[in-house]
Amino acid sequence: MKKHIYIYSPSGAVRDKAAFKRGIARLQALGHEVEVDQDALTGYQRFAGDDAIRLAAIHRAAASKADVALISRGGYGLTRILPGIHYKKVAKAVEQGMRFIGISDFTAFQNAVLAQTGAVTWAGPALCEGFGVSGEPDDIMEACFDDLLVGQGEGAGWRQRREPETIASASATLELNHCTLWGGNLTVLTSLLGTPYFPEIKRGILFLEDVGEHPYRIERMLTQLLHSGVLARQKAVVFGQFTEFKLVSHDRGFKLSGVMDWLRQQIRVPVLTNLPYGHIATKVLLPVGAKVDLTVDGRDALIFWGNL
Repeated sequence: MKKHIYIYSPSGAVRDKAAFKRGIARLQALGHEVEVDQDALTGYQRFAGDDAIRLAAIHRAAASKADVALISRGGYGLTRILPGIHYKKVAKAVEQGMRFIGISDFTAFQNAVLAQTGAVTWAGPALCEGFGVSGEPDDIMEACFDDLLVGQGEGAGWRQRREPETIASASATLELNHCTLWGGNLTVLTSLLGTPYFPEIKRGILFLEDVGEHPYRIERMLTQLLHSGVLARQKAVVFGQFTEFKLVSHDRGFKLSGVMDWLRQQIRVPVLTNLPYGHIATKVLLPVGAKVDLTVDGRDALIFWGNL
């Protein structure tokens, strides 16, 4: 089914022009109408244009009447322009059927929109890293994207890692209903604490991912969420993929699985693992701000949101 997809750059400058072109060609080959923002390839310092240019790109995307507004890439830049976003215009576009999709730095936009308006956006691929890869894009990511476009994406299921915690509870079951799914990149999300752009979510299912962050830094950010009371208000915490970090000799056994075990000792809510979302090729699409159900049967987990 042909859809209108608007490509814009609200964060870092597009450095891989070949990936940008491949991504557009891939979406067009799938039969979609692709509209590229006038400043999608603009560069200013490390950004895709100065703050005013990137704000204007967001507002053009919201006004485009496209079915999907897809970021070109993440990077950095959205947190510094959050006060300038016209949130009512974004929420109106969502109400009219537009799906804002992105990852990484886009976490700032998604959670600011949720905090300011309650509107639902989508955690998913960016153009370059998702559709602009050499060779074929990941088939699971592409299938999830297609399901969203045709209104068939109703949930995401996965199997947790085989860890002592999950092995010991292989027969355990969990069912949570009508919880708010939210989160995204841990570093970006934590940077929003104490601002008007951090959602005050109770009965939430908080999903988290990150890239290039050592486990001690991940634990430090989780500690900030813990001490601020955020984690105590959730019904579950779901770890996605944490990639591209390097352990060193003086870690002496300190690793990510230990951080998860530590967190389980700090909070009284389930801590799940291995959600297929993050800076990886194979990723599901997740509705940030939507009401969802979560079921767990041993290592098998399912987040269900129905037809959004």
